[in-house]
Amino acid sequence: MLFVIIGHDGPNGAALRPSVRPAHLENLQPLVDRGQMIIGGPFTDGTGSLMIADFPDEAAALAFAHSDPYLTQGVFERVDVKPFRKVVP
Repeated sequence: MLFVIIGHDGPNGAALRPSVRPAHLENLQPLVDRGQMIIGGPFTDGTGSLMIADFPDEAAALAFAHSDPYLTQGVFERVDVKPFRKVVP
């Protein structure tokens, strides 16, 4: 099942992002390796990031989002997780 994860940058997000990025990317790698990461990247206005990934259920998506280093180390001040239905490619 697809889920959209939107990470909203906190007040120090831009300053923290470069130092936390390696841990964030390492955390994403298993999803990439298993083909579960559909798309991900930062918003160009500097307000946060978006990820769309395939998880077995909402609990797994929430657990992933809440353990991401960008959230646990203060880049994101909060994350939104929503189920998503792909209609067009």
